[in-house]
Amino acid sequence: MATDPDHYLARWNLEPDGDLLKTHSSILLPVRFEGAPAMLKIALEKEEQRGCRLMTWWQGEGAARVLAEDDGVLLLERATGPRSLAAMARSGQDDEATRILCEATSRLHRHRAPLPPDLVPLTDWFEPLLQAQDQGGVIAEGRSVARELLEHQREIVVLHGDIHHENVLDAGSRGWIVIDPKGLLGDRAFDFVNILRDPDEPTALAPGRFARQVEVITDAATLDRSHLLRWTLAFASLSAVWILGDGDHPGLDLAVAELAASALRV
Repeated sequence: MATDPDHYLARWNLEPDGDLLKTHSSILLPVRFEGAPAMLKIALEKEEQRGCRLMTWWQGEGAARVLAEDDGVLLLERATGPRSLAAMARSGQDDEATRILCEATSRLHRHRAPLPPDLVPLTDWFEPLLQAQDQGGVIAEGRSVARELLEHQREIVVLHGDIHHENVLDAGSRGWIVIDPKGLLGDRAFDFVNILRDPDEPTALAPGRFARQVEVITDAATLDRSHLLRWTLAFASLSAVWILGDGDHPGLDLAVAELAASALRV
């Protein structure tokens, strides 16, 4: 796999249409392909390459269309609509943004083609939390809940793995489309929990917001409230372990975990 964008500009006859962005996991370049806006994505890490294969598997059904591909490299439809779910959530349209996220996610879950070969089971994804024996408090509670959930998963589907307000984009007449999946396999409720800790800390932790959005999600995604809360506690605890491992303080995740744990106690 070539990692030089110029290689693909020439190979696919692309025109640069914006600034190059390079992160630790991928290289992104807005381009034009046959006159239309597109995005060149070169995945540098295994996780991102797995996500590229999943984008191809979805075949544009609820996700950005793949216009061309190489192993770990995608030319994607570029969403250019003006609406932003993050902006909606911050400006009084939080319920509507959450419903859009739930519908977009559920649309992905309805895809029933033979499974991609390299999805990561949730049992593997949660391994850092399950092995974090030195963590007490709400993380220990989350670890216990995660073990139970993983042993008794419901409605196993292909999971995006990172649904949040910036990964569901306005594609105009195409509606809302999803990008940047992790490529997981497991209980469908897992794909909705990230909504409760996004789009940012002030919004997620605003008084009453958590309880309200739990109700919106359970209704929009047809989920059992307790099941959603348990997955939220488990995932927030996993995210906290990841952040602690990076040497940072997981204030948001600990707060969300506490909210979920408190709601479960009630």
